Amino acid sequence: PVSAGMKGSAIENFSCVIYNIFLMNCTWQAGRDAPADTQYFLYWQNSRDEEEMECQLYIKDENCRNVGCIFQNVSIGMEKAYFLVNGSSKDSLIQFYDEFIDLYKIEKLMPPSNITVNCDEIKSDCIIQWQRPQISHSSKDMCFKYEINIKYK
Repeated sequence: PVSAGMKGSAIENFSCVIYNIFLMNCTWQAGRDAPADTQYFLYWQNSRDEEEMECQLYIKDENCRNVGCIFQNVSIGMEKAYFLVNGSSKDSLIQFYDEFIDLYKIEKLMPPSNITVNCDEIKSDCIIQWQRPQISHSSKDMCFKYEINIKYK
């Protein structure tokens, strides 16, 4: 369905990233034609079984307009999460923006930990080992690809 409201008033460039295993940062830009007093509000639902939640920690621009949100204690489920950003203005109706997102696709992975390097000068070889990064959406081992950049001194 087409969102009611003034054309060009809905947010643009909506983007979310999950980092540090359980933090999610969502950002957007005000609609090109939104009135100056427009304020935006973000709601999201992790799955159909969970309650819809409004952002508790908004990121504001220099005009005190909400342009992002930081969520804590995010867990990634199997379903797509639903995001809705609506707006209000004294002057006109504001179009809403909504999107379904697979949260695992927006997770920025932590680097590997416990990296060890053991070199054998006689054999002229090295063994490099590490632990896979922690991820928020599964306790199972996943298929990771690593790139090793070796610089000689």
